[in-house]
Amino acid sequence: MDTISRENTSYLPVAGVIVGVLALVLAAIALAKVSSTSKTVTAHGEQLARLDTLESEVRTATSSSEKASTAVNALQRSTQDAFNAVSLELGNVKGEITKLQEAAKAPARAAVAPGVKAGPAVAGPNEYVVKSGDSGAKIARTNNVSLADLMAVNPGVNWTKLKVGDKVKLPKR
Repeated sequence: MDTISRENTSYLPVAGVIVGVLALVLAAIALAKVSSTSKTVTAHGEQLARLDTLESEVRTATSSSEKASTAVNALQRSTQDAFNAVSLELGNVKGEITKLQEAAKAPARAAVAPGVKAGPAVAGPNEYVVKSGDSGAKIARTNNVSLADLMAVNPGVNWTKLKVGDKVKLPKR
């Protein structure tokens, strides 16, 4: 029979049990760490999902911003074109106003036959040269005649469209 198996002084089984217990303790610690790490990985996964969502929102906002920027640029161009057109029209209107002002300042001249020297309109005897702001009633009042007599002597005159420099006949007093 075997002498090894009969001795009680063998530490081998005790050492095996101790190693087994240590292995179980280490396994429990490792399992706890793995569980903790698993929870951390899950938390990080949730954060990554939130980051993905935020990244998607940022892309959408960037796209919207680019569209808005394009629209603003188009609006600026059309506004500038409109201002340029208005400026051109204002320049034309200013030129026409200047011409009208110069025409109003220039003395009115009666139509002159070719070859005849033009000069300011001069009233002959029993005539009146229309001035700015004159009307039939004003001319009659200024010359101490009745409006009816003034109109009777000038049947071809359009009294609502008197022009500066026109001549009208005055009735005899």
